[in-house]
Amino acid sequence: MQGNTLILILATTSVVAFFMGRARSLKLVSGPQLRGKLHSLPGYYGYFTAIWCLLPALLVLSLWFSLESRVIIALLVKQLPAAQQALSAGELNLLLNNIQNLANGDAISGVADSMLSESAARYLAYTDASRRMLVIVTLAVAGLGGVLAWRRIHPALRARNKVEQIVLVLLVAASSIAILTTIGIVLSVLFEALRFFQKVPISEFLFGLNWSPQTAIRADQVGSSGNFGALPLFAGTLLITTIAMLVAVPVGLMTAIYLAEYSSRSVRATVKPLLEILAGIPTVVYGFFAALTVAPWVRRTGEALGLEVASESALAAGFVMGVMIIPLVSSLADDAINAVPSAMRDGALGLGSTRSETMRKVILPAALPGIVGGILLAVSRAIGETMIVVMAAGLAANLTANPFEAVTTVTVQIVTLLVGDQEFDSAKTLAAFALGLMLFTVTLCLNVLGLRVVRKYREQYE
Repeated sequence: MQGNTLILILATTSVVAFFMGRARSLKLVSGPQLRGKLHSLPGYYGYFTAIWCLLPALLVLSLWFSLESRVIIALLVKQLPAAQQALSAGELNLLLNNIQNLANGDAISGVADSMLSESAARYLAYTDASRRMLVIVTLAVAGLGGVLAWRRIHPALRARNKVEQIVLVLLVAASSIAILTTIGIVLSVLFEALRFFQKVPISEFLFGLNWSPQTAIRADQVGSSGNFGALPLFAGTLLITTIAMLVAVPVGLMTAIYLAEYSSRSVRATVKPLLEILAGIPTVVYGFFAALTVAPWVRRTGEALGLEVASESALAAGFVMGVMIIPLVSSLADDAINAVPSAMRDGALGLGSTRSETMRKVILPAALPGIVGGILLAVSRAIGETMIVVMAAGLAANLTANPFEAVTTVTVQIVTLLVGDQEFDSAKTLAAFALGLMLFTVTLCLNVLGLRVVRKYREQYE
């Protein structure tokens, strides 16, 4: 039985348990002398029964799936011949991978001999037996939990309190996932970045002017010593992000002001969906547009003006990235402007202010925290963009402020360093984690700066 089918059966079982628990609570107070004596509403008794039917079964299901593969592999290894059990860890992993691929009908490396065929058949048998046991155990736990909860129902049971406590625990667990995930990402990047800084001095990484992460595999190779000066990457990221913000912020903010204060309902109903469509276009499509249309147009225009423009330039990438970010800035600024109370708008107009004066002196100061937050989110979006830069700006790590030259960004280099089979002991691969740590640090500083700006203006306004 597939996992989705089992989950569907558990959901159906919990629904049945809900109605059974609710019906039992009503039956217990059906007599005239007990009517109205329930501590909680009947629905809470149903939820109490359904929760105890569903949650233990889901816990068993998750634990089973997390341990199933390890147990099957351990049993499979014990059944292998002694010669295969004596293999090294890498060779044994390759053998087990071939067995699993053969069992799943995928391609394997080498020839499928009798030992592999028997092991694949044994693997399928273990898997089928595990799934049958999983169905039995899970449904038994669900039934047992539902029956025990159903038997505990009585008029004095504080079902509402217990249900709310369980829901509170689930909400805390769900909210903790984001925090724990962030901590895990930071620690994993930090540890690998520290390994990189043991190989390359942090001063060379932060202030070096040359970026060439190719390292020599053998000591007798020449020209592959590796230069890890990341300053050209930081400069390229800043240049493209600046160009994108110069395009996105004015256009997006003016669009939001027009849609929120000046446009009619029919215009707003037409323009807003168009902006949402623009926001839904994949970044690879923007990359094609930048590489095939914008970059040649920028080159031809520059040549007509007597300027030397590279085929892949920061200007083309930044312009298209700015167009991509316009819907984000416009939507967030529009929400911030519409969140301003209408009483403030009406009061300013009633005192004789024009619509322009009301917008500049009342609405925009009140909406400034939301607008600044939207701009910071747009900056983070621009810093993290990769596909447009790869297709329109190139991979050349040039330290320049000229928007007509080819540059690259931190995110592009992270992708380049981690493409293909890599050894995580080399400085070349570990450099990607150092770049990721710097990117995280810069984004964090931007958020802190934005919060201070928002707090300052909010205090002045209030």
